[in-house]
Amino acid sequence: MILPTKGLALDRALLSVGAEVLRRLDRPKTVSRLWDQVRHRQSSLLESVPYEWFLLSLDLLYLCGAVDFEDGHIRRAHRRAPQ
Repeated sequence: MILPTKGLALDRALLSVGAEVLRRLDRPKTVSRLWDQVRHRQSSLLESVPYEWFLLSLDLLYLCGAVDFEDGHIRRAHRRAPQ
């Protein structure tokens, strides 16, 4: 589910969907705006991504610390310097 396998195509792997989401996060965006951009932008990698997979990819990105949710917007997480 997270990585592609012989039973799960590359365009359905959550890492692939998450990479597409991160490409669209040039600035903070609402979930609905981000979904519209991912859905309407047909890349060579992603054919058609269902909304559920999009949400799961957001969950994965949040758990990995790649995105934050603040004031109703999804944004790339700030990188912190190691201490």
